[in-house]
Amino acid sequence: MSLKLVIANKCYSSWSMRPWLVMRALGVPFDERVVPLRTPHTKELISRLSPSGKVPVLIDGDALVWESLAIIEYLAEKFPQVPIWPKDIFARAQARSIANEMHGGFLPLRQALPMNLAKRFRTPQLSEDVQANVARIEQLWRETAAEFAGRGDFLLGDFCAADAMFAPVVTRLDTYQIPVAADTRRYMDTILNHPAFLAWKREALAETWVITDYEAGHE
Repeated sequence: MSLKLVIANKCYSSWSMRPWLVMRALGVPFDERVVPLRTPHTKELISRLSPSGKVPVLIDGDALVWESLAIIEYLAEKFPQVPIWPKDIFARAQARSIANEMHGGFLPLRQALPMNLAKRFRTPQLSEDVQANVARIEQLWRETAAEFAGRGDFLLGDFCAADAMFAPVVTRLDTYQIPVAADTRRYMDTILNHPAFLAWKREALAETWVITDYEAGHE
């Protein structure tokens, strides 16, 4: 029985993107089901599939795994031969540290700059909290790449779960044209040109669902 990943709209759902990118980029086979957000039937459909009432959720036979990072960890245990996390213990610890920081942090940025792959907005006025988030993200990427990247173009050399966790942040910085340093922009371009991300974005742009709340207040 194949894995099934239940996700929301590709245009808007940053948490859905994360495990999807891991699976697509690293060759883990799966089927997907998209449940569009903000429809009269969304809550009922998701509640049938996810114990938390949210997506993404991974279905593996009778097993249900929800929350993006938990899904990624489940996949790493189920497919130990797949380089979801770096092999080196110290690089793996760094990857997990920054992935967890992403999972639990940067709320001001996430609230002020919702993911929207179909639009490009003028740079908004950024609060001090959002500016602090951007500065921390740039510092985190720079220091991680300097210590662990080596000959690769991703945060720890080769693409891994840490890159997938930060991919939606990359799209936000790009969509809202947030000023960043040259090395930050190079990393962003690496993510934005990854074949798995391009496949996600292509499918996102083909969606017909539009959520106006994700565009309110932006030019």
